[in-house]
This record gives sequence, structure tokens and C-alpha cells, in this order.
Amino acid sequence: MNWYLAVLKNYAGFGGRARRKEYWMFTLVNIAVVAVLAGIGVAIDTMIPYVVYYVAILVPALAVTVRRLHDTGRSAWWLLISLVPLVGAIVMLVFLASEGEEAPNRFGENPKAVPAAA
Repeated sequence: MNWYLAVLKNYAGFGGRARRKEYWMFTLVNIAVVAVLAGIGVAIDTMIPYVVYYVAILVPALAVTVRRLHDTGRSAWWLLISLVPLVGAIVMLVFLASEGEEAPNRFGENPKAVPAAA
């Protein structure tokens, strides 16, 4: 849950790098929340809670994805490959699951080497 809250605190931070753990823990919690809200929406016959959450989480999700791409040495422009049907989603999945660069890159220090702020 701390990883999820850390992403929300840095909701518009498109600069820097994000570890795989930060990205995937955020994604895991996000999927769980979406599933619960979709279930609630079906039960009460409206998808308003789901839509409100989706709109609220759009910028933080984009920001953490951009930072994750930065960790692998890619620019945010690689997000556009997601628009290519099927192949784009597979390529993005590979990029997001790849190990980050060990050395500092043009986007900042290696987040694994920098101690986490408490």
C-alpha cells in the first residue's frame, strides 16, 4: 500500500525514474480497486464510482508509467507504441517488466541505489 500512496503523492511527477516494484505494486492495487469499484457499480447499477476513480487516477498512472520507461532508458514517447494494436501492448509489457539501467542515466540516479525517503 505504501508504494501506491507514494505514486499518488508524486501524482504529477513525470521526471525521474520508477523501480519495477513501484510500478507493479501501484498497478496491482489499482487493479484491485478497479475490480471492487466495478463490482459495486454492477451491484448498484451505475458505473459512476468506477468512472470517478478512473479519471482521478489517470494522471498518476501516466506519471508512474513514464518514470518506469525512464528507468529502462526510454523516453515518454514510447507510450505511443501502445496505440499499435496487439503488438504495442506486448512491447509495452516487455518494456515495463524489464530491469532498469544499473548506472545513472539521463533521467536520474538508479532508484535502487538511492535510499527510500521515509
